Amino acid sequence: MSASLLIQASAEQRRRVFKESKRERHTGFSSPLHEQTTLYGGHAGRYSLMLRNRIYYGLKPFVPQFLRTAIRRKLAMRLRRQIGNVWPIMPGSERAPENWPGWPGNKKFAFVLTHDVESEAGLGRCRSLMELELDLGFCSSFNFIPEGSYRVPVELRQELTANGFEVGIHDLKHDGHLFSSRRKFMRHAARINAYAREWGASGFRSGFMLRNLDWLHDLDVQYDASTFDTDPFEPQPQGRHTIFPFWVPNPNGCSIGYQRSAINPSSEGYVELPYTLPQDFTLFVLLQEKTPEIWMRKLDWIAEHGGMALVDVHPDYLCFDGTTPTSREYPVAHYKSFLDHVRQRYEGAFWNTTPSQVAQFCARLTQATSS
Repeated sequence: MSASLLIQASAEQRRRVFKESKRERHTGFSSPLHEQTTLYGGHAGRYSLMLRNRIYYGLKPFVPQFLRTAIRRKLAMRLRRQIGNVWPIMPGSERAPENWPGWPGNKKFAFVLTHDVESEAGLGRCRSLMELELDLGFCSSFNFIPEGSYRVPVELRQELTANGFEVGIHDLKHDGHLFSSRRKFMRHAARINAYAREWGASGFRSGFMLRNLDWLHDLDVQYDASTFDTDPFEPQPQGRHTIFPFWVPNPNGCSIGYQRSAINPSSEGYVELPYTLPQDFTLFVLLQEKTPEIWMRKLDWIAEHGGMALVDVHPDYLCFDGTTPTSREYPVAHYKSFLDHVRQRYEGAFWNTTPSQVAQFCARLTQATSS
């Protein structure tokens, strides 16, 4: 199967799953802090999806980047026309967990900024991004690939944490093969845990938002951030349909094959932090939006319902120097304009903190409700 046909097949699958999600969104709701971890329509559906992704990521290195982006852009535009009357807001996802107490300090909503660093170019822009957020009074987390195409300087990690930012783990190699088999994942999890200990990282996000929430119990982390409320543009498009964090209990009640870490002493589960604002790559590279209006509209809706506004912004795609952005970049002014909107419209009303702080808050809620 050619790469273009495979991408088209994946797009059709995303469209189908999104339509099924719309039909199901009013049929029931489990408290997000006790969300079930069934992933994809039963064993057959999971196998089909894993096989499709395995083929795609096997072919990916042999297809030029510009061609992949062009095909994805065309398919994303087509998909948007089909689901644009709903996306990026999934009705029903605003319902709060049972006995939800609200955010610390009586804040109206949580505002969480995360950054996945995917390349050497992105690594070189981390300080500029940190300084931009510091100047505007925000903090965020930076997720680095441990065994990718770059190496993370110790000095950069130390500088980030010294300024109140967080460092997290982004996949292992970012090649789409992390979940290719259970046996391989267990081996990879041991290496990811070693990096988490070395970096003092308490959070994880997989590459391409591929995920198996049950397998992630192998990781010694407080939280995972590989899911979303709704994002039909992703390879694994089934959303969790909530704008709140939720607890993923360990079905075995203990860590699987790994010693407990000081970072995550609890063996009962982990907190899942879904991103609830569209990814910057989707908005500005694939859909070629010229303003952050979609971010602002979705954030206003989340704020109205007291949820968690969590966004994934990649420094790799930010154009800082004022030059004309490439086809895979967008002006940093879009991101700054969005942060200015949040700061000016909601001053004093939002809780901007790191993902680990949100995870700790939700873990305490889970412990309190289960005791």
